[in-house]
Amino acid sequence: MKLDKDIKLSELKNLLPGFWEQSGKKILLIEKELDTSQGAPVFTVNGKYTSRGWTEWTQGFQYGSAIIQFEVTGDEQFLKIGRTATVEKMAPHVTHFGVHDHGFNNVSTYGNLLRLMHEGSIANNKEEKDFYELALKLSGSVQAHRWTQLPDGGYIYSFNGPHSLFVDTIRSLRALVVSHELGHDHRGEHDAVTSLLDRAVDHAEATANYAVYYGEGRDSYDVWGRTAHESVFNLNDGHYRCPNSQQGFSGFTTWTRGLAWAMVGFAEQLEYLETLPADALDHKKGLAYYKELFLKACRATCDFYIREMPADGIPYWDTGAPELHLLGDYKNAPADPDNDFEPVDSSAAAIGAQGLLRLGQYLGREAEGAEYWAAGLQVAKNIFQSPYLSMDNSHQGLILHSIYHRPNGWDYVPGGSKIPKGESSMWGDYHARELALYLQKLVDGDTYYRFFNGLK
Repeated sequence: MKLDKDIKLSELKNLLPGFWEQSGKKILLIEKELDTSQGAPVFTVNGKYTSRGWTEWTQGFQYGSAIIQFEVTGDEQFLKIGRTATVEKMAPHVTHFGVHDHGFNNVSTYGNLLRLMHEGSIANNKEEKDFYELALKLSGSVQAHRWTQLPDGGYIYSFNGPHSLFVDTIRSLRALVVSHELGHDHRGEHDAVTSLLDRAVDHAEATANYAVYYGEGRDSYDVWGRTAHESVFNLNDGHYRCPNSQQGFSGFTTWTRGLAWAMVGFAEQLEYLETLPADALDHKKGLAYYKELFLKACRATCDFYIREMPADGIPYWDTGAPELHLLGDYKNAPADPDNDFEPVDSSAAAIGAQGLLRLGQYLGREAEGAEYWAAGLQVAKNIFQSPYLSMDNSHQGLILHSIYHRPNGWDYVPGGSKIPKGESSMWGDYHARELALYLQKLVDGDTYYRFFNGLK
């Protein structure tokens, strides 16, 4: 990135009203046009949201988007959309044992609604509150059930099976943390009780140790802040075997959306650890140990993002994509979604920007965190404008030029183009809204937005 160290939060203030206007239009367009019998919307094809039966991990983003839209605008029609759909359609996601995505689906819906109730944005109704709390308690425990024990801890395994640790699951730790804060735990055979906080920090520790690289010589491609999408373990003895990738180019390159999940996931967990009593993890390795490790992982991934992304901070889909070299000196130019060789992934920018901002806030915007803060503002500023913010009222997507699964060829390539471009994803649109919510709260001098607000 070419950092603009003089960028100010006030520069985003003028972009936010237009963003929220377009956001509301897209939510209502989807409500009007989407055929829900085909499943949850995943990504757009020629401007219309379609489904993809890989795993059901995006429905919470659809309805969570409406809840966030209400939070910012106060428009009750969006609350009705989000609250009604959460009650009527999200229950299967609460008890879904087959995915590692509970923090995506359930904290974005039940969690946002409970947070708004705690913050006073919606009426405090005991029966409704109890309903949201029960759903979140169950979700955290169900997520924690997908557990692979390691000699030095363990992890929530991906939908690939018990041998597989995904870097993106760090963001689903939201579900475990919320459930823990609501006083819940995980119970297994012979009534064995497991702390959901312990599972959360163990999973984050495994992610920091195996999915994030620190330039310490693990392999020939070990550089500070690189991430592997998947870490593979031998289940016979629990030992780590190799990096792999499902959606990136290879296990030895960095899929940029996976990198972004790590950036924001570790930043959020650092914020959460700051709220714990000093002795909260004395029965494990101690609170100071986890803070130091998570900060190392967060700084490393954010440093890699700043160092390796194009000048405007919008990533291409993988830093090792095979035809990037045909773009020439692409790091010193803005990302080009109209090129002939490799697609950009705006969803990685929407996710990663929040990680940069949260780390900058954590370290001090005017101090050690200044460059992270500036980088986050810069990325947000760029995706909230053309060519990324969709101004086409017939296009259901909000943030254009998002990529889902380049290796599988799932993304739509428009006529006359050699690469996917011009389309949106439900996770990219949701995280752009979450990013805008984060910034809107700061602009308005409102409560600092954290997913666990109201639970402490």
